[in-house]
Amino acid sequence: MSAAERPQGCVFCEALTNGDESSLVVFRGNTCYVTLNLYPYNNGHLMIVPSRHVASLADTSLEERAELMELTRLSELALAEAYQPQGMNVGINMGRAGGAGIVDHIHLHVVPRWEGDTNFMTSVGESRVLPEALEETLKRLTPVFAKLTSES
Repeated sequence: MSAAERPQGCVFCEALTNGDESSLVVFRGNTCYVTLNLYPYNNGHLMIVPSRHVASLADTSLEERAELMELTRLSELALAEAYQPQGMNVGINMGRAGGAGIVDHIHLHVVPRWEGDTNFMTSVGESRVLPEALEETLKRLTPVFAKLTSES
């Protein structure tokens, strides 16, 4: 999809036209890309996003679905290497009722988890306490993705 065909105001489509660092893009594949969540639940919270503006899995191509899964696998490996989490959440929220913050461009979340990683700040307001800035997370994960993809 050309830049002219992308809907204006879609943060995921805009990320394709901005630089990777300013868009928090960690890795670009053929049909999908991996980006940091601007409002992460934990350090290393990633999203895998189709490059094409598409609202549901039903609307994705076979190639997009395959790359969504491959980049999820790659994200699991990268997060394990960079953060050594004790577990991970992987999921897709579809539609506003399904919890999607961005309802018209599907994306898959990969969230590293540790025993006891929730804290009281999330329960008392709209705040989260993360010990690592997003720019540091980007610098930490980008070379890991590059290394893992060069090995395969």
